[in-house]
Formats: sequence, structure tokens, C-alpha cells
Amino acid sequence: MSVALGARAGTVESFDDPRGIGVVCTDEGQRYPFHCTAVTDGTRTIAPGTTVTFRVAPGRRGCWEAADVTPVTPG
Repeated sequence: MSVALGARAGTVESFDDPRGIGVVCTDEGQRYPFHCTAVTDGTRTIAPGTTVTFRVAPGRRGCWEAADVTPVTPG
């Protein structure tokens, strides 16, 4: 899988659909929370275990968050 400059790859570790909050984990073990509005395909939901690319951005609560969470399609 190729990842654009500044982008990171990871896997959705968890996603709470009613709350719209999830966590992406990188292969190195770094964990970044994200909100459903960060999912770029417009669905506002994503299944745990989905491989994604994302960028890291400052969050509203002073911690780093995943932004532009994009599901990776196999191929």
C-alpha cells in the first residue's frame, strides 16, 4: 500500500456508532481518536478492522487526532 506524503496508515481499532467516536491504531502502536465527521467517504461510520489512511491533526481537546480518515480499498 502506498501512503501519500504526510499521511499515515493504520487500522480502525474501535468505533462506537451511537457516539460517532473511534480510534485508529498504526502498525507502530500509536493510537489516535477520531470523530465520525473525519471519515472521508461521507458515511460517518466505519467498521473496526478497516485499513485506513489518515493524517494527524491537533484536536479540540488538546491532543492529537486522526483527520481525513479514508478507507483503503484492496487492489
